[in-house]
Amino acid sequence: MHKVKIETDPALVGIKDNLVDTIYKHILGQEGISESETSIIFANKSLIQRLKKQFFNLDEPTDVIAFRLNDYSINKVEGEIYICLPVAKENAEYFGEPYQREIARLIIHGSLHLLGCKDDTEEQRLEMQKLENKYLKDLEL
Repeated sequence: MHKVKIETDPALVGIKDNLVDTIYKHILGQEGISESETSIIFANKSLIQRLKKQFFNLDEPTDVIAFRLNDYSINKVEGEIYICLPVAKENAEYFGEPYQREIARLIIHGSLHLLGCKDDTEEQRLEMQKLENKYLKDLEL
């Protein structure tokens, strides 16, 4: 069973909670994970920038940050995904993508990080992008 807690900064507009839930559960199900407890937080730039500075020693906002809270060897995923909605909006405009699709991509990206996928190298980044596109297509987003 997947337990997903969704929180959105009330000053921001995200996507419907049921779509967030559907996206997240689809990814984990496709990746063979049957149990999870995850919070997905849609936040402003200042929160994301504070997290980026605190945990990555970089003083800049980003689009998504994911934290796995338990060991990757455990089949139950416990984690947090933080998505910066203002950066998602900027990215959507920059790439000419619908805002909702960009948010969906970030949910997928954060979920893949919780599963252990990395994007530190160009090869890893391209592999994650390939998976993101596959899941966007699967979900018809």
